[in-house]
Amino acid sequence: MRFAAVVFSAALLTTTTIVAQPSLPTLEVFKSPTCGCCSKWVDHAREHGFSAKVTDLPEDALDALKTKHGIPRTAQSCHTTVVGSYVVEGHVPAAEVKRLLKERPVIRGLAVAGMPLGSPGMEVPGQKPQTYNVIAFDQAGAVKVFATYNR
Repeated sequence: MRFAAVVFSAALLTTTTIVAQPSLPTLEVFKSPTCGCCSKWVDHAREHGFSAKVTDLPEDALDALKTKHGIPRTAQSCHTTVVGSYVVEGHVPAAEVKRLLKERPVIRGLAVAGMPLGSPGMEVPGQKPQTYNVIAFDQAGAVKVFATYNR
C-alpha cells in the first residue's frame, strides 16, 4: 500500500510539472541571407526556449515586410520576427518577448532600433555594451519605452 502511494505521488508530481510548463510559440524570423548578427539573435531566442522558422529575404522584400507590419522607420533594424499577433523588430532580448506574450499589451510589437552593441546577437567580447531601449509601438506608430538595458 505504501509503495502504491509513493508511485501515485510521483506520477502526480510529474503530471503537475509537465502541465506547469507552457510551450512557447514558434518565431517566424525574416532576415537577410548574409546577416550574421540575425543568426546570432535566432540562436539567443532558441537558447531561451523558442523554436524559430527562419526565412531569408532580399532587402527590398524585408523593407516591404516592415512596412506591412507598421514598424516605425525610427525603430527598424536588420531582422523582423512575427510571433502570434505581434511583430518583434531587431535585437529584442528573449526575456522581453516572453514578457510581451505573457502580458499581452494592446500594441503592435516591440523593437530595438539599429544594432546596439551588447544586445542579443550583437555581443562583442571585450567591448562595453551600449545602453539601449526596447520600445513598444502601436498601430498608429506611437512608441514608448518597454524596457531599458545596460544602464
